[in-house]
Amino acid sequence: IAANVAALGGMPSQKRLVLERFFDASGGMQLVLHAPLGSRINRAWGLALRKRFCVTFDFELQAAATDDGIVLSLGEQHSFPLESIFSYVLASTVEKDLVQAMLAAPLFTSRWRWNASRALAVLRFSGGRRVPMAIQRMRAEDLLAAVFPQQVMCQDNRTGPIELPDHPLVNETIQNCLHEAMDLVGLCEFLAKIEQRQISTVAVETSAPSPMAHEILNANPYAFLDDAPLEERRARAVALRRTDPDLARGIGALSPEAIDQVRQEACPDIRDLDELHDFLLGVGILTLEETRNWQGLAEELMATNRATLARWRPEQGEKERSGYVAAERLGLARRIFPEMTIQPELDLPPLSARETTVPSREEAICHVVRGWMEVVGPINVRSLAQRAGLSPTDTKLALAALESSGNVLQGHFNPGAMGEQEVEWCDRRLLARIHRLTLGRLRREIEPITAADFIRFLLRWQHVEPRSQLHGREGILQVIKQLQGLELPAPAWEEHVLPARIAHYDPGDLENLCLAGVITWGKLKLNASPVGHQNNGTDIPDSDARLNLRPRKGRRQAPTRIAPIAFVLREDLHYFMEPGRNRSLQMEGLTATARDVAEYLEHNGASFLMDIARDLGRLKTQTEAALWELVARGQVTGDGIAGLRTLLPPEMKRQKRTRHLRGVSGGHSTTRLMPTGRWSLWRGGRIGMEGDDSERVNEMMARQL
Repeated sequence: IAANVAALGGMPSQKRLVLERFFDASGGMQLVLHAPLGSRINRAWGLALRKRFCVTFDFELQAAATDDGIVLSLGEQHSFPLESIFSYVLASTVEKDLVQAMLAAPLFTSRWRWNASRALAVLRFSGGRRVPMAIQRMRAEDLLAAVFPQQVMCQDNRTGPIELPDHPLVNETIQNCLHEAMDLVGLCEFLAKIEQRQISTVAVETSAPSPMAHEILNANPYAFLDDAPLEERRARAVALRRTDPDLARGIGALSPEAIDQVRQEACPDIRDLDELHDFLLGVGILTLEETRNWQGLAEELMATNRATLARWRPEQGEKERSGYVAAERLGLARRIFPEMTIQPELDLPPLSARETTVPSREEAICHVVRGWMEVVGPINVRSLAQRAGLSPTDTKLALAALESSGNVLQGHFNPGAMGEQEVEWCDRRLLARIHRLTLGRLRREIEPITAADFIRFLLRWQHVEPRSQLHGREGILQVIKQLQGLELPAPAWEEHVLPARIAHYDPGDLENLCLAGVITWGKLKLNASPVGHQNNGTDIPDSDARLNLRPRKGRRQAPTRIAPIAFVLREDLHYFMEPGRNRSLQMEGLTATARDVAEYLEHNGASFLMDIARDLGRLKTQTEAALWELVARGQVTGDGIAGLRTLLPPEMKRQKRTRHLRGVSGGHSTTRLMPTGRWSLWRGGRIGMEGDDSERVNEMMARQL
């Protein structure tokens, strides 16, 4: 509904009819009348409209009618003011038009066969057998030729309307068509209300069919008002696409950029004498105001007797106008303005064979107006008369003549001119190009990018491109803020993620941010082995599979170094933690040392590695393994990142890596370690938020994602 309101300016109803016109892929136009009046009234109105078009333009067209509207498929020969459609069919003459239209429609033939069968004039059974349907149709047609010969007579010998015979079957069929299949009385009442202005009417030029027009354009064969088959319907040449309210806000109006582009392309780019001469031949008369950019070329044409400077008055009492006229168009210009004076005089040869027929004044004006309409785009009568050097009255009459021949169309094409009362005119082909460019712009606005473009954007957005990399602690903080909550294998952070985004990455910067309390790390989701788990090397629990546990036959499985962890800004930690983190520890599936370390941290709070090992009476390597198991389970974190680094490398590389990260050198003892911070339980502030807090958490998570 919102898309229709945006495209049509409002919703149609029984008190407000909306008419829209748009181009199809074949170059023709579709006229959709949105009238929710029911199929009986719409079918009658559609047939009457189709008959009026046939009489006016002498051209058969396709039409269809449903409960909600009527569609007329127009060709290039149809050109008329869009608002005049509502006055094509009048209440006083609709019955006469509808009877003539109904006789040519398949509706009459079907109803005739029904009535002939019911009257037993055509038998359905003979000799105890059913008469074939094809035979019944033939006998019904023979009966129609006997009682109503004009209905089946040759079209070449027919002149004027068909006269109805006074025959019971014919009268019954006509009554059935007018009052059963259609609602003639209801249509007459509705047309009378339109003539009395009790029902408002709106006409809209659209660049694409509104969403409400899709149904009538794809109507089923029972809605057709002519006998053209489904595969030959002109309405099927319309490209239909989904639209939303945002897109529909601009779909009811032509694009100003498309109008400007077509105007620039249609206006000739004069580069030499021959091109200016061709332009003069096309427009007939070129005023001085229009030749200010080509003054030098125009004087050269005059010097070679190919053009002359003329002076005339468009109407009596108006000021004199001046302009250039080609030698071949001098007779045409003098036919329009008999009192025209020229300087210099031209010695013209006698009229050639193709110029023996001198056009009338109206034809000459139409030639000038047609030439200008091909190069100016949408324009009103006053502006066109000013540019062509004609009077507004002559210009308007010429436009009306060109409209009847299908060369120009009238309407409100410029979005800025929608509120004005003055009607604009546009060449038919230029208007079709404007529609195509408008649709092309709308398609480009919603066209998805390629996967390669998206990847290139991600590389810039996440500062992976060399020119987009960040630096120092501020850069690390910005990267963590962008990627916080993302769980990746622990070694990947300092081996791939941060070095790719930070130029000259220094591990000490991340360490300082962690020790300063700006960044924290850990596993966000709790994982534990199910109760009763058998560690026999044959069954691997789902929780261990998520933790990437390496199965070891006959012994308890230990977490590997690729268990996922996430970095989070400490101030945003409560958004990412699962509800229930403040509950009791989950001890299922933990080793004895890990349970002892967890209970120690539960009672003593944050503690250093050496304190934990000493108080529990465990070796340092056992304590480190227990801490890593708790980290992988999502139950323990550390103040700094250096402690995590000591747990990640394999045993053979741990001593060398530890010496590098902890600042050990030369003959110093390996026990002189760089401060690694304390270890503590991985707790958060979310216990279970409701209401506004829950909405705030959801919004923050959505923006982070």
